[in-house]
Amino acid sequence: MERIVEQGFLYDFYGELLTEHQRQIYEDAVYNDMSLSEIAEQHGISRQGVHDLLKRCDKILGDYESKLHLVSRFTAIKEKIAQINEITTQETVKRLSNEILEEL
Repeated sequence: MERIVEQGFLYDFYGELLTEHQRQIYEDAVYNDMSLSEIAEQHGISRQGVHDLLKRCDKILGDYESKLHLVSRFTAIKEKIAQINEITTQETVKRLSNEILEEL
């Protein structure tokens, strides 16, 4: 999985478990594509502080995934539903599988 996509998934599933400060900086780096310098200036911390915080957040989010496996389960279910949609011709099955995807 591409790193930025993986970071997005991890944040989507576990981001609420980070502190508000961690969330703000992580969002600036991952979603807003801001540089370390831009983030440091905006939050009044050093570039090294931003770098360390991002590394710490990546580790925290990765640790949650290694224990809970929510992202890997989500992607596995999504892939299986895509396979179901490929092999079926029944519109009811396709509709139901698409509803399941929307609920995830």
